[in-house]
Amino acid sequence: MSELQAAIANGDADAVSIEARAATLLGEQRRLFIGGELEEASGGRTFSSISPWTEEEIARVPDADAGDATRVVDAASAAAPGWRAVPVSERAHLVQRAADVLEERLDDFALLDTADAGSPITLALQDGCAAVKAIRRLAGIAPEVRGATIPATGNLHLTVREPYGVTLRIVAYNHPFMFAATKIAAPLLTGNTVIIKPSELAPLSALLMGEVLKDVFPPGVLSVVTGRDAALPRAMVRDPRVRRIGFIGSAPTGRSIQRDAADGAVKHVTLELGGKNALIAYPDVDPAEVARAAVEGMNFTWSGQSCMSTSRLLVHESIADEVVARAVDIIEARRSGSPFDPSSEQGTIVSRGQHDKILDLIGRGVAEGAHVRTGGRRPDGCEQGLVIAPTVLDHVRPGQIIEQTEVFGPVLSVVRWGTAMIPWRSLTASSTD
Repeated sequence: MSELQAAIANGDADAVSIEARAATLLGEQRRLFIGGELEEASGGRTFSSISPWTEEEIARVPDADAGDATRVVDAASAAAPGWRAVPVSERAHLVQRAADVLEERLDDFALLDTADAGSPITLALQDGCAAVKAIRRLAGIAPEVRGATIPATGNLHLTVREPYGVTLRIVAYNHPFMFAATKIAAPLLTGNTVIIKPSELAPLSALLMGEVLKDVFPPGVLSVVTGRDAALPRAMVRDPRVRRIGFIGSAPTGRSIQRDAADGAVKHVTLELGGKNALIAYPDVDPAEVARAAVEGMNFTWSGQSCMSTSRLLVHESIADEVVARAVDIIEARRSGSPFDPSSEQGTIVSRGQHDKILDLIGRGVAEGAHVRTGGRRPDGCEQGLVIAPTVLDHVRPGQIIEQTEVFGPVLSVVRWGTAMIPWRSLTASSTD
């Protein structure tokens, strides 16, 4: 348990003191981490990091461009041969050392994610703990990544696993530190150099990660770069020396990365994109359990900013009224407010643009006939911040915009269905004729 977690558990930390502690970190100058050095972007360019709680500038962030992309890939490429030659036991030792260093600063990473992304402080702390555990677990199993012998003929056939070389991880804003930290472990352990590019909406914790890990790995093995537009990631994705790319984010950006990665080279690309997940409730299920699962699955704690959110509740009409009523009761008992308040059960939307997009989608849903059962606006008693109360839209119909579009916000769409809509009933009837 970190110092801040202990203070919260003992009742010795409140929103005011936690926000004040975060402020001490926000005055520090953040820099890119390239070739083992902390550097400014070319020309000293920066952009604003805006707090979704105060809507004020909290930091200036390096605004790297295509020229900086070349610099970082140069450094990572130069370091790749030496790093792949390091025995796996030593690589695992250094990654474990990185976990130790990150663990020492978990409170700071959580404070930055709360200030920068609006993540509730208690959940940001949990993210940090989960990241360190994941890094340690991967370091522990690193020696198990091995080739194989295959008795294909009378001779001995071997497979050997070799590093790609330079790998690029482009991570999302909803779990800034956890994504940045956990996504470096596997490629480093398997002998690759790693470039982390965090979201421009929540870059501060990743930049701090580069700073605190400066002396853990050889120069160029790990890099962290930030930029506010597509020029930086596009240049790195297109660089033929970057052979492995992982991306977490939206489907349109994922498609763009796929196209750019195919331009001039064959690369391995992994895309973790959005979702419009459905929870389907049949008439024989306990309505109270459906309501509980729907609220929990929606990830309202992260303001619905999760690709795993069950944002569509497809519920049988015979239990729909009770399920919706119970879900509304659960939701309205939750507390939304300052993400620095340990008692807050929901933080902010990450940016003004995303906030307005969510409200627009709610409005379009209502225009198409959906009914707002709760939420759809700022929570009562919350006078600041990009906060949207947990929202339930009832009587959503298949094919409507709100039913088809990933909102990535605290909006649960309820689609009622009847027995006549179950396809398997007609199939069963046909099979028994």
